Amino acid sequence: MADKRGVLRSGGEGLSRRSFIKVLGGAGVGVAGISSGILRIEEALGAEPLAGLDPQQLIEMYRKMLQIRLFEHMGRDLWLQKRIHGAYHSYVGQEAVAVGACSAVNRDDWICGTHRSHGHIIAKGAKLDRAMAELYFKKTGYNKGKGGSMHIIDMSVGVLNVNSIVGGGIPIGTGAALSAKLRGSKQVTLMFFGEGASNRGTFHEAINHAAVWKLPAIFVCENNLYNIHTYYREVTSVADISTRSTGYEMPGLTVDGNDVLAVYEATRKAVERARAGDGPTLIECKTYKWYDHMNFAGTDVGKDGAWGLLFRSDDELRAWMEKDPIKQLRRRLIANGVLTDSSADEVVKGVQKEVEDAVSFAESSPYPDPEEALTDNYA
Repeated sequence: MADKRGVLRSGGEGLSRRSFIKVLGGAGVGVAGISSGILRIEEALGAEPLAGLDPQQLIEMYRKMLQIRLFEHMGRDLWLQKRIHGAYHSYVGQEAVAVGACSAVNRDDWICGTHRSHGHIIAKGAKLDRAMAELYFKKTGYNKGKGGSMHIIDMSVGVLNVNSIVGGGIPIGTGAALSAKLRGSKQVTLMFFGEGASNRGTFHEAINHAAVWKLPAIFVCENNLYNIHTYYREVTSVADISTRSTGYEMPGLTVDGNDVLAVYEATRKAVERARAGDGPTLIECKTYKWYDHMNFAGTDVGKDGAWGLLFRSDDELRAWMEKDPIKQLRRRLIANGVLTDSSADEVVKGVQKEVEDAVSFAESSPYPDPEEALTDNYA
């Protein structure tokens, strides 16, 4: 439980919030399993320092994380300038979760997202220009300008559902997993959701069905510590969301959500289990959102701008920004000879141009005609 001093309890030991942050700083290390029914992180991860991936796969992970980061920085700036409208929930800081998990599945596997899902769709292979056009509500956007930020879908790359309802994608993804099992397609479904959604009935009903029917479903909880502005331990009975798997007799594990390779390896093993017909897995990724729930102005911290309101301290923000998942991966790839500083910089420049081109595409695209307002509606 968390007391008034901000003490977290995990496995019976008290941790200050600052110490808890330090625990998550180790490469590939998460909170250990609490019972024999939970996979321990040491069992989930292999001994390979780079998860057995070849250089091109590792560079692609780095590129995807940069795509998300730079797309989100651009989108946030455009939103603040009122060049795009509507809600905008930034994924900055959580890039390792989406890229690690989506790198472990195939193009035809499904993902279901949340209100904070630009990162998920990009990690799964969505095009930056069409995604940006949808943020502008332009005709060339993924949903023809009718969906906006929280409803971008690309069935061609397996983005089955993104919606603004907390926990809304969980039952949809579970239904897709049931469909895959009935069809014998060997597809798996990843469902992304926050720690707050694990308190909702949709989560418990869906995870129960998935366990009973041994569905090829992987529940990926992105625990960024805050339900909008509320510290999660004030409203959640467990320190580790993964421990909730024990109530449904299915594997659960917690990983460092800032370590893309730890997320990848945990998801890869869950995918193998799902394809083999052994049922679902619950993976909790401890991570952190750098910006406020909707980019509202607060205290600028650092060049990238971590927006701190009264619900969290600047020290906490700085500590998590020091564990930037993209910088962590860059350092590891350079240390292992996969990239050099100059080649890593070239990847950054290439992605910067992609994002700039996406904005140009969106701004030059037409708005939908008024007559199209009632098309694409189905009863």
